[in-house]
Amino acid sequence: MQNVYTVGQINSYIKNMFVQDFLLQDLSIKGEVSNCKYHSSGHIYFTLKDGKGTIACVMFAGNRTGLAFKMADGMQVIVRGAIDVYERDGKYQMYAKAIKSDGEGSLYERFERLKRELAELGMFAPEYKQPIPSYIKRLGVVTASTGAAVRDIINIASRRNPYVQILLYPATVQGDGAALSIVNGIRALEKEQVDVMIVGRGGGSIEDLWAFNEEIVAQAVFDCSIPIISAVGHETDTTIIDFVADLRAPTPSAAAELAVYDVSLVFANMAAAKASLYRQMQGKLRLERAALKTLEAELQKNSPVGKIRERRSELIGLEDRLSAAIKNRMTKSRHQLAIYIERLKGLSPLNKLNQGYSYVADGRDRTLSDVGNVSIGDLVHIYVKNGVIHGKVTDKEAIDWHAKE
Repeated sequence: MQNVYTVGQINSYIKNMFVQDFLLQDLSIKGEVSNCKYHSSGHIYFTLKDGKGTIACVMFAGNRTGLAFKMADGMQVIVRGAIDVYERDGKYQMYAKAIKSDGEGSLYERFERLKRELAELGMFAPEYKQPIPSYIKRLGVVTASTGAAVRDIINIASRRNPYVQILLYPATVQGDGAALSIVNGIRALEKEQVDVMIVGRGGGSIEDLWAFNEEIVAQAVFDCSIPIISAVGHETDTTIIDFVADLRAPTPSAAAELAVYDVSLVFANMAAAKASLYRQMQGKLRLERAALKTLEAELQKNSPVGKIRERRSELIGLEDRLSAAIKNRMTKSRHQLAIYIERLKGLSPLNKLNQGYSYVADGRDRTLSDVGNVSIGDLVHIYVKNGVIHGKVTDKEAIDWHAKE
C-alpha cells in the first residue's frame, strides 16, 4: 500500500530540500520592489518582481542595520539572502540579509519624471492651493463604489455630521481607463457645485495606485475650482495628485475627518457661547443697574425738591444754631449785666446816702471835696437820703485824715 503523509510532513520535507540546497542558502536576486510594507515590529515585507514572475520577501528588523535607504514601490534593488519554506503556510519566500539599490524601476522613473515636470510648471505651488471650507453642506467623493475606502468615508462623514449630503461618483480607480474615469468624476462633481471633493481609493501596490499618477488626473485636479482633498492608499503611499491637491490626507478616513466638521463640536461651541453670552449679559445688567441706582441717587440729590429739602435742612440747622447762639449770648449778657448792676450799686450815690453818708455841694451845685474850695459864709447844699439841707459855712477846719491813721 502506498504511504500516506501529513501536510506537515510534506512541508517539512520540502523545507529540508531547500536547506540542503547550498545555492538557495546564499544568493542574490535582482528585481523591482512592489507591495513594500514597513511593519510596526520593524520587519519589512515586500515583493520582488520582474517581467516573468514575483517572489515574496521579508527582511527582519535585526538585518535592517545594513539598509542605507528607505525602500519604496518601483525601486530596482538587489537582494541577498536565503530562500526557505515557511512550513505553516507551505509557501517559500526569500529571507533578505542585505539590500542595495540597483537603479529605479520603470514606474518609479516615470513617477519622478512627471513629478519634476509638474513641479516646474508650478502645479505644486502653495499659492494655488484653495482653502478647505470649515463648514460644508455637500461633499463630493470620487472613488470606487465598493471597497473599504467609500464605506469609511460615508461612515465617518455621516457620524461627524449627518446633515451633510454626500455625492458619490463611482469611478474606476485601477486598470485600463481608470485615469479617464477619475477625471470624468472630478468634472461631474465640479458641475454639481459641491463644497469640497475627496478623490482617492484604498491601499495597494504602485501599479494599483498608478491611475492617480497620470498627468491627465493631475491636470484635472489642478484645474478644478472646487477644493480637492487627495486620499490615496495608506499613509506611506504617495501619488502625484497628493502634490497637486489642495490638501493631502494620509487615508480616506482621515480625508472624511478633514472635510466634514464634527457637528457635535458645533453644538458644544454654541452651548458654550450661549452660556458665555448669558454670563456677560448678566454681568452687564448688574453693572447697568448699579449705574442706574447711582444716577437715581444723584438725580434725587440734584432735583429741585431734593435741593429745597436739603436747603430746608440746612436752614433748620442754622436756625437751631442761631437760637442756641442767641440763648448763649443772652445768658452771658444777663450774667454780665448782673455784674454791672452790682458794680453800679456799689457806685450809686443813693446807695451811699442810704448807708448814712451825705453829699455836699456849693451854691452852684459843684461837689465839695476840699475845705479849700469853700469860704466862711458860703452857702452849701447837703444831700441826704430823703432830701437836701441848705446851710451856710460858719467855720472850716483842715484835717489830714491819713496822718491820723
